[in-house]
Amino acid sequence: MKVLAVNGSARRNGNTQIMIEEVAKELRRAGVEVDSVNVIDYDIKPCKVCEVCYTKPWQCPIKDDAVKLLRKMTRADGLIMASPVYGADVTAQMRALMDRSVIPYIEQDLKDKVGGAVIVGGGAHGGQELALQQMMSFFAFQGMIVANPKGGLFGAMGTGDKKGDVRKDKEGMKSAKELGVRMVELLRRLNR
Repeated sequence: MKVLAVNGSARRNGNTQIMIEEVAKELRRAGVEVDSVNVIDYDIKPCKVCEVCYTKPWQCPIKDDAVKLLRKMTRADGLIMASPVYGADVTAQMRALMDRSVIPYIEQDLKDKVGGAVIVGGGAHGGQELALQQMMSFFAFQGMIVANPKGGLFGAMGTGDKKGDVRKDKEGMKSAKELGVRMVELLRRLNR
């Protein structure tokens, strides 16, 4: 089994990556292969709503890396979608990728994959719930199976302003660990 973590943060090895690694520890402990990518390493332009992909699956006239990253996402059994909170939402880079995900949607290429969301806000009331709702909408749109941490609303949610601060958020780190445990449970059920 394989999970791809997609990090929407522009900050390398920051709080979002720390939370991803907490989820990944549980996955790896169960023998799940985890690969991690940063959206900033890909040139992802906004969707132009040309609708070419509606009639020609996986065809997009925009010359960038969206199709490359989306194909990588379809090869995984599960996805960790992670983002810091910018203006009570996911980052612009993550938003662009999610908007371009109509490309695999047409053929339902992400359907029935396990999805886990990770969100990190700079403050305790930094818009994490709203950003998580964007991730949940992405998972629902794609027909994915959502993994929720024990006692969690939607996904793993942490708080940390400065680099590394999220480690001080015991509840946030616990939610990331529990998200990993739940993803393992779902992946095992689906891959029997």
